[in-house]
Amino acid sequence: MTLTKDEAGQEDTGGSYAPSRRRIEREAFKRARGRRATAIAAVSTLVTAVVLYLVVVNAPGWPRTKETFFSGQYAREAFPKVLEGLWLNVRLLLVCGVAVLVLGMLIAIARTLRGPVFFPLRFLAAAYTDFFRGLPLIINLMIVVLGVPALRLQGVTVDPVWLGGTALTLTYSAYVAEVFRAGIESVHPSQRAAARSLGLSNRQALRYVVLPQAVRRQVPPLLNDLVSLQKDTGLVSIGGAIDAVRAADIIVGRSLNYTPYIVAGLVFVALTIPMTRFTDWVTARMDRRRAQGGIA
Repeated sequence: MTLTKDEAGQEDTGGSYAPSRRRIEREAFKRARGRRATAIAAVSTLVTAVVLYLVVVNAPGWPRTKETFFSGQYAREAFPKVLEGLWLNVRLLLVCGVAVLVLGMLIAIARTLRGPVFFPLRFLAAAYTDFFRGLPLIINLMIVVLGVPALRLQGVTVDPVWLGGTALTLTYSAYVAEVFRAGIESVHPSQRAAARSLGLSNRQALRYVVLPQAVRRQVPPLLNDLVSLQKDTGLVSIGGAIDAVRAADIIVGRSLNYTPYIVAGLVFVALTIPMTRFTDWVTARMDRRRAQGGIA
């Protein structure tokens, strides 16, 4: 069978595909360039790490700094206790995360209700978000965790874990409500009008048409708020709850060595990085779908 070449330089052997010599050379060049770039990046990273190490270990005061913040003895002592306290932070994240999503969604829906009859509800929802977004979280925690027990109200818990979780939920619900509201308002009015023309009520249009699109579009910022909430669960320690931060603080108070704080910080970083990378992946995936004309 006679071989023929197409315009791209590829050979057609009766239906079987064979890449042209030019294509093979181009792909080989790309692979070689990729390997060369990887090697250069690895060498530059190694050189940078060595330089930074030499600068740090030869800096004035490094021996004292190492003893105070990077003591192996206190790190080994603190690590199991910090991990034990971290379980409280994880439970707070799970419970408060669900509560924040539910309350934030309700506040966002309240702010987007139409009609003059719903004005008081819209006003209260707007006042709530403005107040708790402006109030520093640490002050909110002090008021709830330290101030509520001082009231000595019958039937009101004084457990710092529950009170701290309540303060976190109040603050983060305001931020999440604004995220949801932005998503709801980003849905074009024609979507709601089309749903109404099909016989859906306002409630059904919101539930089946508007909210699914709004939530899908706002997944990346919602995940960012969840990452922030994960870190801020450590603030419940101001009420005496034994979480990862408080466990480290107890050892620091006894030893006057600050290595346990470093251990607690690294544990939170290790817990946060996977969620951060997942957020980046979701964001990049949604950006690609938008660029390709897919549904965001």
